[in-house]
Amino acid sequence: MAQGARFTTSFLKTSSNNAVQSRFGSWWSHVQMGPPDAILGVTEAFKKDQNPKKINLGVGAYRDDNGKPFMLPSVIKAEANLRSKVLDKEYSPISGNVEFCKHSINLALGDDNDVVPNGRNATVQGISGTGSLCIGANFLSHFFPGNKDVYLPTPSWGNHAPLFKLAGLNVKSYRYYDPKTCGLDFQGVLDDINKIPEKSIILLHACAHNPTGVDPKPDQWAELCQLIKKKNLFPFFDMAYQGFASGDVMKDSLAVRLFVKEGHHIVLAQSYAKNMGLYGERVGAFSLIGADKDEASRTMSQIKILIRPMYSNPPINGARIVTEILGNTELKREWLVDVKGMADRIISVRTKLRDNLRNNGSTRDWSHITDQIGMFCFTGLKAPEVERLTKEFSIYLTKDGRISMAGVTSKNVEYLAHAIHEVTK
Repeated sequence: MAQGARFTTSFLKTSSNNAVQSRFGSWWSHVQMGPPDAILGVTEAFKKDQNPKKINLGVGAYRDDNGKPFMLPSVIKAEANLRSKVLDKEYSPISGNVEFCKHSINLALGDDNDVVPNGRNATVQGISGTGSLCIGANFLSHFFPGNKDVYLPTPSWGNHAPLFKLAGLNVKSYRYYDPKTCGLDFQGVLDDINKIPEKSIILLHACAHNPTGVDPKPDQWAELCQLIKKKNLFPFFDMAYQGFASGDVMKDSLAVRLFVKEGHHIVLAQSYAKNMGLYGERVGAFSLIGADKDEASRTMSQIKILIRPMYSNPPINGARIVTEILGNTELKREWLVDVKGMADRIISVRTKLRDNLRNNGSTRDWSHITDQIGMFCFTGLKAPEVERLTKEFSIYLTKDGRISMAGVTSKNVEYLAHAIHEVTK
C-alpha cells in the first residue's frame, strides 16, 4: 500500500474513533475516585519507612513474637493428613461441606446443645466471616418479618455497615464504647436498646469486640439477653474470634449459648480466619437457629436459593482443614492448645505494655489495655498523639488510636511504651 493510502486509512480510523468517542463519551466518566483504605494506607506507609525500629500496629492478622505470620501446628498436621488422602476437586454443595457445618455449629453452641439433635439449625458454609455476614444480611433483607433496620454498636467493625447497606438494610446505631473510660458504656447500651423499635435487628459481637476490644461481662450479657427479649429484637451475632479472645472456646461463646438457652432465635456468623490462622482460605459458617426442624428446612431452602446467584458454592480446601481438625479428637485437642497459645501471647503483651508504661513514669490510667480483650485495643490516644507516634517514632496505627496487639512483641514493647509515654506525658 502506498504511503499516502496508509496515511489516509490511518487518518480515517482515527477520525472515526474520535467521532465515536465524541458522540458517546466515556461510559465511566461519572465514576469518582474512592477514598483509600485507612488500614492499607497505614501498611503502605510502614513499608516505605526506613527506621529499623518501625512498628506496624495496623495489621489485622496474628503475628508471632518475632512479628512473623504464624502457621498453627495443628493446621500443618491437618494439611499433611489431607495430602495422604485421595481427594477430588469436585464442586461443593451450595450449602458447603456437611461435616464442616455440623462441627461449626457444635463448636459455637457446645457439644451438649439441644439445637442440632432437634434439627433446629440451618447451617451453611460461608466465605469466611464477611461472606457469612453477607448471607445473613441478604436473607434478612428478603425475609425478615419486622422492619429492615439493623442496629450496630458504636463503633463497629468497618465492614459491617457497608455490607448491611449493600444488602438493602437500613443501618442505625446504639451506644457502646465510652471514650472517657476506654471501656463499655453499659448504661448507654441499655438506654439506647430501650429506644429501639421492636422487631428490629441488633448486631452483637460475641467476643473480642472489633475494634475496641471491649466486651460485656457475663452478668451484663445476662441483662442484655433479657432486655433484647423484652424489646422483641432479633439478635445477629458476629463471632469472628472464638477461642482467640480468651483462649477458651466455651468462654468466648458464652453470649451465643446464653441467648439460645434463653429462647432467642438468632443468626450467627462464624470465621476461622483468626482462630485457625486460615485467613486466605476464606472459611466460615452462617447459621439460623429457628423454632423447629420444619422451620430450619424451609429457611435452609431459601438460604441456598440466595447463595446460588451470589457465588454458587463455597471453596473446598479450608472447610476440609477445619473438618479434619474438629473431627479428629487428637487434632482438636492440639488446636485448642494452639489457639490458647495465641490468645495467651496477646494477653501477655497487653500486660507488658501496661507495665512498661508505668515503668516509664506515665501517670495515666492504662488499666483499659488489660481490661480489653482480643486482637485490638482502643488506646485512648488522640489524633495528634497518633501523628507524633508515626512522625517521631515510626509507629504506625490508625488515627482513632486503635492498635493491633498482634504487632506488639516482647522485643518492641519497651520501645512502644516509651514512645506512647513521650507523646502523652
